Amino acid sequence: MSETLQIKRLLRRPQFLAAAKGVSEARGGVVIQRLDRRDGSAHVGLGFTATRKVGGAVVRNRCKRRLREAARALLPVHGKAGCDYVFIARMGTAERDWDRLLDDVKTVLTRLASPKDPASRPHGRPSGGPDARPR
Repeated sequence: MSETLQIKRLLRRPQFLAAAKGVSEARGGVVIQRLDRRDGSAHVGLGFTATRKVGGAVVRNRCKRRLREAARALLPVHGKAGCDYVFIARMGTAERDWDRLLDDVKTVLTRLASPKDPASRPHGRPSGGPDARPR
């Protein structure tokens, strides 16, 4: 992108719940949800979260700091204007090698930006739903 994206933080619970209704992809240390707002605005909404399953408060804050830095580096290049993104920390986010975490975020953002029909892959799952996965 030749122009820089204007980034606005998602701060309220309804914004996070709305993003959860969009498409999502997971890889390694991160899950990213994307919602195309279809409101014609040029800004990007950005939020971060980590559940208590990830660890205590110190670990959750470390995960969110790492994801904020990864988003700061990669979202201007791979993000799409008019969309909201929510970065969700996973169990290994705090300990994951920095280069691998950046690679995870870049891969997920690239997949989410692809022009595939979101209805064909709800929430980043393979077609056929959760039962299509080998066990």
